[in-house]
Order: sequence, then C-alpha cells, then structure tokens
Amino acid sequence: MENVKVALWGFGAMGSGVARLLLEKQGVEIVSVCGRASNVGRDIYEVLGVERGGRPPVIIANDPEQAFPAGCADVIVQTTDSFVKHAFEKIRFAVERGFNVVSIAEEMAYPKAQHPETAEEIDRLAKAAGVSVLGTGINPGFVMDLLILALTGACERVDRISAKRVNDLSPFGRSVMAEQGVGLSMEEFQSRVAHGTIAGHVGFPESIRMIADGLGWETERVEQSREEIMTTVDRETACVRVAAGRVAGCRQKGVGYVDGQRRIELEHPQQIRPELEGIQTGDYIHIEGVPNISLQIQPEIAGGIGTIAMTVNMIPHVINASPGLKTMLDLPVPRAIMGDMRNLIQRET
Repeated sequence: MENVKVALWGFGAMGSGVARLLLEKQGVEIVSVCGRASNVGRDIYEVLGVERGGRPPVIIANDPEQAFPAGCADVIVQTTDSFVKHAFEKIRFAVERGFNVVSIAEEMAYPKAQHPETAEEIDRLAKAAGVSVLGTGINPGFVMDLLILALTGACERVDRISAKRVNDLSPFGRSVMAEQGVGLSMEEFQSRVAHGTIAGHVGFPESIRMIADGLGWETERVEQSREEIMTTVDRETACVRVAAGRVAGCRQKGVGYVDGQRRIELEHPQQIRPELEGIQTGDYIHIEGVPNISLQIQPEIAGGIGTIAMTVNMIPHVINASPGLKTMLDLPVPRAIMGDMRNLIQRET
C-alpha cells in the first residue's frame, strides 16, 4: 500500500511544524514543498535539522508550478495566509490540478460567513475537479466553535453561548506582535483600531456563523470590538520589550445576534506574559440551556501545537470526503492519529 503523499505550500512556523509532525507519523510522506525564497534549493531535512535517513530529499521550491506537478500528492497543506482573499488563488491553483486542500487560513474555517460568493466558487471548482477543500485550525476550527457545538449535543435546548480564550502571545514573533498592537501607547492603539490596522484575532465571524448554522439559528448580524490591554509592569519576550503603561495585547470580542438577542458571545484576550499580572491562561465555555454546561481548560490548548495537530489529523478525512468545500461540521470528529495513516484512507477498488 502506498504512503499518503502530502505537499506543503508554506514552510514558515506552521508549515515547518506540520512537516515535523508528518515525519513522526506512519504511512505518510512529504513529497514537495513550496516555500520562501530564503530556503529555495535547500532540503527540508537540512532546514528542519532532522536526519533524512533513507528518505529521498525534498528540495524547497518557490514556484508552485515546479513544486506541485499534477498527481504528485494526495493533498496540499496550505499554511501561508489568514484571509480568504489571499488564500483563494492558491486554493484554485491546487484544486484545478486535482489536489485536495487543507488550509489553515482562519477565514477558510467558515468562508461563507464573510465571503459567500468566493465560498461558492471554491465549492464549484472542487466539485468539478473531484477533490475536497477544508479550512481548519485550533481557533477558529475547534476551541470556540466545533468544541462548543459538540458540547451542545448533550442539550435538549440551547438559549445562549459564551466562550473565552485567554492565551499568552509570548511564543510568537514580531509580525504577530504588530498585528496585536503590542508595545504601542494607548493612543496609538486606539488610532490604529479606528483605521483598521490592528488585526487582532481573525475568525470571530467564522466561529459565530459556524455555531449558529450548526444549531439552526439564523444570525442577524455579528459585531466585533478590539480593546487595548495595558500593562502595569515591564514585560519582555524574545522579540519585544514593553514598558509599564503601554499595550501588552488586545482584547477582542465578538457577538452574534439571533432574534434580536445576544445569543453568542466570544471573547479572546491575548497578551504577552499574562502571568506577570496574575492572569492564568485557559479556555472557558458556558452554555445556557437544558442542561447548563460549563467547561474549563487550564492552561489554554496551545495554539501553535493545536493548529499543527488539527491540520495533520484532518488529512485522511479530507482525502476521504466527497468533492466540494467542507467545514469542520461536515467531516468526522478530529482525533489524534497514533497508528498508520494509510489505514484511515478509503481507497477506491
């Protein structure tokens, strides 16, 4: 039986993380990589600092035409974007050449939430090519949407949902710090929020729509807000130093209205070194209904590890899926793959 063949589009923190995890799994192999210019021509094993052993070299290319010849892989894992408008052309390229796609672009977790026409086009292209496309990750894709919906399976009635994910930004790099406004003054932060240049968390409209559609609620509107988290003590990470009185992170909130009421409320405060002010990280879910359900996970499910794991663990389900654009609502429950991945593939006979 042939190994499951995976190609990677993107070889940054997430792409290389996916590669490392794939190399630990049975019955799967990395066949090609399209990455940054700085790594072009290098073997992925050299870049990762991993012994290649008897495996063939995988040389990083920066031209997708060169990296992904037709039929080279069962699936392309795309780790390069956050937004549908940026991910779309790469997804179309892959689909039109007959590749299944797993994307970690946050908006791809439920693309019809904000880009219904593009979602329809991706679905049409995938069906025409006989492949499937999935957006997934830890959040959106699991903690603040799919996990919530799974918990409601034990409810006779759901009246209201609230969830909060408190996490530590410290492990991330400079680009993430800039997106969150870390290190700014309060005035600079508020000005950038007003001008739309503080990204904060990407994915609340997607999570809210996934929850609502999963329950059969009709979402009237989604509102979001971003607020500065100020520090009263000096904080420092490997890439940023923040003095007391400046911004340590961003508190983002999303609200989904159903029948004129706030039915879904999500909150995601992200900051560096929260423990310096006595803040414990965690994931918290509260469902009001029959019965009421509360779930607490402390510390929070690690975002980087979680996204990498979700991506790898969903590969066989995407390969097995019927053609079209899929969401986490459409596919089997995610779980860790501890055996041979080939045993999960439904091969045509």
